[in-house]
Amino acid sequence: MLKLNLLLIVILVISALSVVAARHQARKLFVTLQSEQAQARALDIEWGKLQLEISTWLMHNRVEEVARSRLRMVVPDARQVYVLSEQGTP
Repeated sequence: MLKLNLLLIVILVISALSVVAARHQARKLFVTLQSEQAQARALDIEWGKLQLEISTWLMHNRVEEVARSRLRMVVPDARQVYVLSEQGTP
């Protein structure tokens, strides 16, 4: 009977240790999950900011401003503009 009790105690201790180890690993994984989710939220915020910046850079007024200031481009006079039809006649 003593051997059976000792065997049951050993099994109980091993089982308890495995439960503790499993809970510890689950907590570590949960902390890692929260960290990754926080990083994903930060990346989503950065993505939104970048999309806003891209839309700002692509606005017609911004393109025209850069063309005028950096490239020194000007809108041509109406007499300098020729419109061609499909047949090639003005």
